[in-house]
Amino acid sequence: MSVDPGDLPTADFLFRLADAADGETLPRFRRAGAVDNKDASAFDPVTEADRAAERAIRALIEAEYPAHAVLGEEHGSTGEGPFRWVIDPIDGTRAFISGIPVWGTLIGLTVDDRARLGIMSQPFTGERFWADGNASWRSDRTGSAENRVRGTTAIAEAVVFTTTPRLFGGDMLRRFEALEAKARLTRFGTDCYAFAMLAAGQVDLVVEPGLKPYDIAALIPIVEQAGGIVTTFEGARAEDGGDVIAAATPELHAAALDILNG
Repeated sequence: MSVDPGDLPTADFLFRLADAADGETLPRFRRAGAVDNKDASAFDPVTEADRAAERAIRALIEAEYPAHAVLGEEHGSTGEGPFRWVIDPIDGTRAFISGIPVWGTLIGLTVDDRARLGIMSQPFTGERFWADGNASWRSDRTGSAENRVRGTTAIAEAVVFTTTPRLFGGDMLRRFEALEAKARLTRFGTDCYAFAMLAAGQVDLVVEPGLKPYDIAALIPIVEQAGGIVTTFEGARAEDGGDVIAAATPELHAAALDILNG
């Protein structure tokens, strides 16, 4: 499907969606709210902030773009068609319930399964990172600027992020540790915030296994429109999730995949 840029929602609409979500998440942050577990065999937390934020986002989309499909982590999939909103109301719920402000609300729009627009909102720090279809941007309480990845090409000079090495199983863990051993610095635990930092030129590689579409769809255009690369470990598009790598440069992406794929 060929999409005229004029057919895409504006950045102002992304901000309205983020405002609606912020109104549900921020008042509940660092409060003693109830936490439910979605997985009987492990701990997969969900809070009322997750559910309420997604409801608020969906209500605006349904009012403004009733023909668009929606996929959300908490309320499932509705509608069909070439335009699909992909929502993670709180990416990093474990950080949220721990009072650590590295979670974010992720709202992305795919057109024919390709991510075109996206926003990550972190209301406690007052930061937003978004892609408008042409460029990638960030803002905080001091102003706004365009995102650009940095030009790191060598693993030895790279800053690498992943949520936790515990997500890597078996031989994949060994290969991640081989990547870590070659990198300048490896840090853990920032969920979606690491991808935002890559777009902003603070991080060089983000490696995350087992992502769902709502974990990554909003972040793909933020990184790509800042000049970076996002794929699966097989080098395919990452809109459907899976084992995902984001890199600042093609050279760094290729070098990291060589190690991760053994």
